[in-house]
Amino acid sequence: MGIINVTPDSFYDGGINNTTEKALRLAEKHLKEGATFLDIGGYSSRPGAKNITEKQELKRVLPVIEAIVKNFDHPILSVDTFRSIVAKEALKSGASMINDISAFSLDDKLIDVISQNNVPYILMHMQGNPQNMQQNPTYNNLIYELIYFFSNKIKHLKANGIHDIIIDPGFGFGKTLEDNFNLLNNLDKLAVLKLPILAGISRKSMIYKTLKTNSLNSLNGTTALHMSALRNGAKILRVHDVKQAQECIALHLYN
Repeated sequence: MGIINVTPDSFYDGGINNTTEKALRLAEKHLKEGATFLDIGGYSSRPGAKNITEKQELKRVLPVIEAIVKNFDHPILSVDTFRSIVAKEALKSGASMINDISAFSLDDKLIDVISQNNVPYILMHMQGNPQNMQQNPTYNNLIYELIYFFSNKIKHLKANGIHDIIIDPGFGFGKTLEDNFNLLNNLDKLAVLKLPILAGISRKSMIYKTLKTNSLNSLNGTTALHMSALRNGAKILRVHDVKQAQECIALHLYN
């Protein structure tokens, strides 16, 4: 899953692809390098990110969706949003999947949009919200709490007719550095949920803080942790660097 952030303030690529023309070039690059999905985000979810209005988010993502649909044959587009209005309009414009960091806790109308459109839904775990999630994340038993969280959310989704679900444990979303590595090392325990697991590790702080560098210089670390995620059961990698992720997947599958 190739990331296309059309935001001015994302933690790694904020401002780099925040025009339709730039986003199109990145979409072309991702697809040529083998991306199965493109994930378009207009709301930065980095820790402490500034809140924006629905109107601002729509203004960022809709032109990009429409341009990608127009310029490429049948791209599978995911939209990274927790807002029902944004999801509804994005699906009308050509998106075919919703990636929700909030697990429908910030807008419960999102469930209706997913159900009515019968599209895949990425269900992510986050403790708190982007504005406060890293202030003091605390768990008694991280893995147990994630399984409990997902079990309840999945039950609710299925009761509303939503069965095409992908789970994202939410690396970096309301989790300490130690929590993130605990999660990575025990990712296979989420297999009990019997749903595909998405890992969003690419260039995150768990990598660059450990390596004492920054997001720009964390590609090698990203690739190393991608292999760990794949070996522990991840089925989808959400990435900034598609070519390197594809090489990682190829080596994993060969083994």
